[in-house]
Amino acid sequence: MKLLAPDDTLDEVAANDETSFWRVNRHESLECLAATFRTHVFPPHTHESYVIGTVVGGVNVYRISGALLRAGPGELCFVHPGEVHDAVPEGDGYSYRMIYPKPSLLQNIVEMATGRRANAPQFNGPIIRDELLAARFLRAHEALEAGAEPLGVDEALTSVLLDMIDRHAGGLNAVGIAGREPLAVRRAKDYLAAHVDEQVELENLAKAAGLSPFHLIRVFRKATGMTPHNWLVDRRVHLACNLLRAGMSATHVAAQCGFSDQSHLTRVFKSRLGITPGRFRLSKDCA
Repeated sequence: MKLLAPDDTLDEVAANDETSFWRVNRHESLECLAATFRTHVFPPHTHESYVIGTVVGGVNVYRISGALLRAGPGELCFVHPGEVHDAVPEGDGYSYRMIYPKPSLLQNIVEMATGRRANAPQFNGPIIRDELLAARFLRAHEALEAGAEPLGVDEALTSVLLDMIDRHAGGLNAVGIAGREPLAVRRAKDYLAAHVDEQVELENLAKAAGLSPFHLIRVFRKATGMTPHNWLVDRRVHLACNLLRAGMSATHVAAQCGFSDQSHLTRVFKSRLGITPGRFRLSKDCA
């Protein structure tokens, strides 16, 4: 499935890489990716959603929370919202299937299953070997891509997500509590978010945070795993995703999100998501 758009002429997916990206509207616009990456290297980045999936073939090497990990077939991969991670192919590369559920989707699934209020789950590790659940996830993911009958595929997807939470997130009654971060980091984040489309100067950011510039960089990196600039670029990509989902053209998105031009947006966007803005915007929506 190669959904190319005029925006993609600036920077198409590398010839050796293959991607299929789509959304399932009935699951809070659940975004899904099936990809083979032989050459593409993901820089450190985050997602506003979870990243949940499994490797189909090869080995995906990535760093998360300071640890270098290798994920292969039969292993489940979990990245929580806001966790900094990268990825690099090993050898001949890797193929994987991933979903990007919003925290509210997993929270609602747990609440409907238990009849009690729940927070979004915290999984026990970034890589967990569970061949049975990995195989079930692959079947559900393939059915989503094929546009299979909604009742059957939704049962399969919901069931496997519940079992993932039950087995690997402390059980359906477990709750995830976000850790506290320094007030200066929160102030810096708020300032960056308010100026996401502007050229931010370190001195002004440090004043807003109440720290010296170099102290801020150290504290910010320790709390988030990113420098303030990398965090700002990540927020720009998140904003770009929202605007592209709303149908805005890549040219206008670049101007709205603080990128110098469309080419700059395309290069940064593709480096973090593996697909270009044009393909992201025109990806098919499933009912």
